[in-house]
Amino acid sequence: MALEARPLLWLALWTLAVPARSFGKDADGGWRRPGPWAPAAVTEEEHCTVERRADLSYADYAFSRPVILQGLTDNSRFRDLCTRQRLLASFGDSVVRLSTANTYSYQKVDLPFEKYVEQMLHPQDPISMGNGAGSGVPFHWHGPGFSEVIYGRKRWFLYPPEKTPEFHPNKTTLAWLRDTYPALTPSARPLECTIQVW
Repeated sequence: MALEARPLLWLALWTLAVPARSFGKDADGGWRRPGPWAPAAVTEEEHCTVERRADLSYADYAFSRPVILQGLTDNSRFRDLCTRQRLLASFGDSVVRLSTANTYSYQKVDLPFEKYVEQMLHPQDPISMGNGAGSGVPFHWHGPGFSEVIYGRKRWFLYPPEKTPEFHPNKTTLAWLRDTYPALTPSARPLECTIQVW
């Protein structure tokens, strides 16, 4: 059977602020920050609708459907390098570029990584875009890809290319989750799962 390239439309709802399980004193790598919208504003899905596997067959999954791979590697060294303290020490003065992704504005702002982490990476409220806990990216097309969670959790919403999600491009992902998602019929709901650090 020939494999057909079928990109997926996906959305990541990213929350560094809520680690899944404690790994001791530094379980969250220093990323956890309190705020009015975390963690209660981002509820867990009722059940993960994406298959979880410990191995991957290219023929079974390439270009066809999403899958979550678990327990394949020990990334503890990389995880240690990604603590808030270490990243700020190594890259605090490095310039990062931020931009918006709504209909009317593609504004770009350059600022030091330390300023981004200390001043902008905080829990999101439903009317602002691009922060820490509760923030996400708008729905967009995506081909084959890979994503790994180092700290916290990332909630995914995935639609096949033939389905168009009910999503206003000028509203935040958190607003969609709170206002639109609960009213979706079961047939209109996406595949979804929260990937968490174990």
